[in-house]
Amino acid sequence: MKNRPTRLRAGGSTADQVTVRRHNLSVVLSHLRDHGPRSRARLAEETGLNKATVSSLVAELVERGLVGEGETERATVGRPGQIIRLGGEHVVAVGAEVNVGYLSVLVLNLRGQVVARQRVALDTAAMEPALVLARLGRLLGSALDGVAVRPVGVAIAVPGLVEVDTGVVRAAPNLGWTDVPVVAEISRLLGEPPYPVLLDNEANLAALAEVEAQGLDRGGDLILLTGAAGVGSGIVVGGRLLRGGHGFAGEVGHMRVRDDGPPCACGHRGCLEAAVGLNALLAAAPERATPHGPPPDLERRLAEIGERAAAGDARVLAAIADIDRWLTVGAGILVNVFNPHLLVLGGYFAALRPWLAGSLTEDLRGHVFARDVGGTRVAFSPLGFSGPVRGGASQILDRVFRDPVLVDPVDKPLAQEETV
Repeated sequence: MKNRPTRLRAGGSTADQVTVRRHNLSVVLSHLRDHGPRSRARLAEETGLNKATVSSLVAELVERGLVGEGETERATVGRPGQIIRLGGEHVVAVGAEVNVGYLSVLVLNLRGQVVARQRVALDTAAMEPALVLARLGRLLGSALDGVAVRPVGVAIAVPGLVEVDTGVVRAAPNLGWTDVPVVAEISRLLGEPPYPVLLDNEANLAALAEVEAQGLDRGGDLILLTGAAGVGSGIVVGGRLLRGGHGFAGEVGHMRVRDDGPPCACGHRGCLEAAVGLNALLAAAPERATPHGPPPDLERRLAEIGERAAAGDARVLAAIADIDRWLTVGAGILVNVFNPHLLVLGGYFAALRPWLAGSLTEDLRGHVFARDVGGTRVAFSPLGFSGPVRGGASQILDRVFRDPVLVDPVDKPLAQEETV
């Protein structure tokens, strides 16, 4: 969805002027994000704003540390202008994740480049929530110690039913959490920071990361079906997350897909999560015995399963075939209901791409009513297990692109007289 400039009508109030200017700051900054470095003249031509307004807006964005001037543009006609590009030195955003078996933190600058990342193995499901959050607070502090600038926000991803407005995890069965005030506790641990601390479902944030990773148009439709200890989905419709009436949409892991299925952590039986979650794969294809040392981490376990499958291990191949069968049932339901442009398989499903890619796409034809799967394209995530933290940091950055005034000037306050 294109961000169009706004013009002030004659006789507009001071409040109107401020609103219009803030919108136009967003137009310029978002245009640089979407289309790359530009001269002021090209920005004016492509956004429809006049040159004087663009110059004034760029000056403010420079003061806020959001853009910088680069080399001089080579021009065949007229006076050459300096190239304006996104700044990466003064703004960072943080994504964090609590999941079964690990904590993760990722710091991105305004260009989406990784500034810092940390991930630690932790038996989160066996710990009290307060202890897990205390470890997360220390991990956030450690990641930010090496960053020279203050973050513009932190977004935390947790698998389960999340109340975004209150910052409370209402239910996360795989973690054993009920009514945990994550935002309040992390804010306290960070010393009540001046920047926002947000909370969201991990599949929702991962879906936002996939919009960029898959090169999807910002107004497009995408469903991410992601597998870890739990199975969830993030649903993007018209470029926006579909949250449902009370914010709990996307819990597809708890659709009942088989009457004779195993019990699920949620207390029900036959859930998709119990059939295709990571625990189902690991139980059906247990790791080889290792006489010494700690158990391998998740990536190593998946790599070992891949090696065994490639070598023709019948037990592993049978386990993957069972995952494929029930994953197709769940994916078919989603495609029938939403008919997205793109269905993305993420988390550990992406690690099984060599064995799922051909069969899943073909098998979907037998589960989707519309011809040729309704035009839905199946893709696999390139993000591994980093989707939630990348999506969280990107969500924070998107707040800046929508309203650059959220970022204070780097050195001095702005002048009072401004061109809108």
